[in-house]
Amino acid sequence: MTRTSAPAHPPAPGTWEELVTAALLGTERRTPPGVAPGPQAPAALLDAAAVETVRRRAGLRPARAAQRPEPAPEDPRPALPAPAARRLAMLLADRSGTAGGGRRGSAPDLMELLPQWLATANARGFAAPPQALPALLDAARGRTDLRPAALAFAGPRALWLARLNPDWRFALRSAPGGDAALPRPTDADGVRRLWQEGLFAERVALLASVRAHDPAAARELLAGTWPTERAEDRLMFLDSLRTGLSPEDEPFLEQALADRSRNVRATAAELLSALPGSALAGRMASRAAACVAVDHTADTPTLVVEAPHECDAGMERDGVIAKAPAGRGERSWWLGQLVESAPLATWPARLGGRTPREILALPVADDWRSELHAAWCRAAVRQRDPEWSRALLGAPSSPEAGGPGAVSLAERSKLLGTLDADERAAWVAGFIAAHGLSEAFQLLGVCAVPWAAPLGRAVVDALNIARDAGSYPWSFSGVMGLAERCLDPSEARRLDGLLAAPEEAEDASPGAGGYWAEAFQRLVTTLRLRAAMAEELGQAPAGGEAPSGA
Repeated sequence: MTRTSAPAHPPAPGTWEELVTAALLGTERRTPPGVAPGPQAPAALLDAAAVETVRRRAGLRPARAAQRPEPAPEDPRPALPAPAARRLAMLLADRSGTAGGGRRGSAPDLMELLPQWLATANARGFAAPPQALPALLDAARGRTDLRPAALAFAGPRALWLARLNPDWRFALRSAPGGDAALPRPTDADGVRRLWQEGLFAERVALLASVRAHDPAAARELLAGTWPTERAEDRLMFLDSLRTGLSPEDEPFLEQALADRSRNVRATAAELLSALPGSALAGRMASRAAACVAVDHTADTPTLVVEAPHECDAGMERDGVIAKAPAGRGERSWWLGQLVESAPLATWPARLGGRTPREILALPVADDWRSELHAAWCRAAVRQRDPEWSRALLGAPSSPEAGGPGAVSLAERSKLLGTLDADERAAWVAGFIAAHGLSEAFQLLGVCAVPWAAPLGRAVVDALNIARDAGSYPWSFSGVMGLAERCLDPSEARRLDGLLAAPEEAEDASPGAGGYWAEAFQRLVTTLRLRAAMAEELGQAPAGGEAPSGA
């Protein structure tokens, strides 16, 4: 650069911020330090900035070179096919997804397809391309739901990178064994040392890692320091026993029933009640059975309930919370806790050999029905009992699909979770056919992906009915978003006839037909894109749909 003007005197050290401010505001509004005002001020500002830059650089003292990092580890997994690598780059680069309702247009939301892509790539055992690792780590940092699959796919090289960049340190905490301080479960000395000396977060991660590998070793590790742990830490550690819970855990959990913390006692009791053969389950069965009986003196056999009149010390030790929530009667509160903790096998033997469906069909005296059935719902979920869950759900076409005891969508979703994938999908398909999509979102969320054919057909048919009714598609944006991710790609064929904007009825919402056409176009494009993704990863698309237009 030709020197056109020089500062009146050299700028004083520490004036770099003043030069930057002058450049941002303009020399007409702010005169740079050491520069005379006037038409030559802009050039003088540049000269002063150049001088200050040289001064700042020259002022750095030589330092000892940092130790060169160890080379990144090798990833032995096979490389991605080239088309799949290009697809991954597209998915990671996309930021066009819109949140919530509103008009989204017909373009697929690629970021919402990334979890499925990662699941398939991991199932196929591919290694991540090295050039994709920074973007993968950035995506996992922004979305915690992506982390397990993204870090599994990124592999050991991502952990190597994470140790060099503070923004990616989460990967060391999230990946099993990712932190150098977290030993492998088989390293007995390292496990014992970290358990004795580690920070709380490290110890929680260590216990979960050991429990997944060897449940008995994790239980023994916890038992060794249990008396000296803080109450809030004992509660967190105890929760890790949910993984691999078995009768072998009963002696330790029975000891925890005497813990000085009420929350610890309640958690131990909950875990023991999930073991139908435990001593606690037997005690709860005796207490609950004493509260419920069949009255044969009425015209129709009727369940009669005599709720507990007190919560004694034994009940409290077994996890029954004595103080009822505001607005709840104490006796009904105690009854519910006893019934939900008793093994469900108690009731056929206690109530005349009746099946769960027959028990639930019995009238219940004195308005105890809702309380009793709600407690059986909680027991069926806790004990993962599909027979009781079926009986409590009832037929999906029943009024409000409420079943005998499922009084809310949340309860129905939990009961459905105890059934196998095909039965779950068939029940939800029947619910949609009878009641439409307005309440189906929460139920769809518990169904396996891709949706089974009957469920997919029920969703498409219900969307078509909603379109013909003239409502706006964003009223169903949650279901539409699920359909994009969960419908079998073969359903794209059935949707081709819905891509044109329908003729709008007089009572239809203005412009709804055009919005529906866009929504169905996006759905079809997304399904075909998913089929193409599966093919690129070497997996036959579900349903045999040939990729098209991807």
